Amino acid sequence: MTIKQVAEKAGVSVASVSNVVNGNYHKVSAETRRKIERIIEETGYTPNAMARSLATQESRIISLVIPYIGDVFTFNHNPYYAELIAELEKYVRFAGASAEDIRAVRQSLKCPAVFIDSYCADEGVVCVGIDDYRGGYLSAQHLLNNGHRKIAFAAPQFGTEGVIWQRYCGFCDACKEKGVAIAPEDIFAVDTIESNSVIAGNDIAMSPKKYTAVGVMSDLSACGIMQGLRQCGKAVPDDISVMGFDDLSLCNFSYPKLTTVSQDIRAKACRAGDLLLRMIRDKEELTAFEKISVKLVERDSVSKIK
Repeated sequence: MTIKQVAEKAGVSVASVSNVVNGNYHKVSAETRRKIERIIEETGYTPNAMARSLATQESRIISLVIPYIGDVFTFNHNPYYAELIAELEKYVRFAGASAEDIRAVRQSLKCPAVFIDSYCADEGVVCVGIDDYRGGYLSAQHLLNNGHRKIAFAAPQFGTEGVIWQRYCGFCDACKEKGVAIAPEDIFAVDTIESNSVIAGNDIAMSPKKYTAVGVMSDLSACGIMQGLRQCGKAVPDDISVMGFDDLSLCNFSYPKLTTVSQDIRAKACRAGDLLLRMIRDKEELTAFEKISVKLVERDSVSKIK
C-alpha cells in the first residue's frame, strides 16, 4: 500500500494524507482526518521512512554501533549492552571503540556522533564514559581492605589504552599502595562468553598461588568465574572472594549476591543522548570527554581474611 493508494481510497489528495501522517492536522478537516486514519488502520499502511527523509531532509534516525555483536556474541551473552540501549532508547525515542577506530569512523562520518566507553581526546570527538581508573582502584581497594593479598585480576585482553587498561591501572595502583604486586601470571583472560569465564574460574581455583580473591572487570564474567570456582570445590566467598564490575541486575540474583563496582548506566546514556541531540538541534561542533562517577556496592561475595 502506497500513500497514493491511500489517497485514492479516501478520495483525497496525496498532500492531505501526508499532512495526517506527519501530524499537520490543522491543514485538514476533522472529517478528512478521521477518514484517512480509518483507511490507514484498515490497510495497515506504513509511511516510507526513506521517502519521508528525502522530502524533509531529516531522517530522524539515530544509528547505534555496538562492537562484538555477531553469530557467537549476542545480547543474551552480555546484558550490559541491552541495559545501555534501553536507557538510550528511553532518552532519545554509542560503545567501546578504540581511539584508532574512532578516528577512522569520524573521517567517514558526515553526521554528529557520540562515542560511549571510548578514550579519544581528539578535536571534534565526543566521548562519554565512566571513571574506569577509579573503578579499578575501588575494586582492589575493597579486597585489600578486607585483608586479601593474594589477588588475581580477570578481564578481557587489553592493550595500553581504553576501558580495561584504565581499570587495570587503577587496580594495580591500589595494590602497590599496600605493597602487593600484580604479576603477569596473576592476570586471567576472560570475555563475556560464560564458558570461557568458567574455565578462568577453574584456573584460578587450581593455581599454585592459592588466591584468596579475584577482581573481575565485568559482572557477567564474575558470575562465570564463581561457577568455575565452585566446580573445583571452592566456596565463594569463604575460600575465594569475587569482585564484579558494572552492577547489572543479575548481581542480585547470583549466588552469592555479587559485590561490585557500580556505574550509572542510565546517567551515561542520558548524557550521551543529551550531547548528541545538542549537536543535531543546535548544529554545534563539540569536543568532549566526560566521565560518570562510580561507587562500590557491597553484597555477599567478598569476605574478610580471618
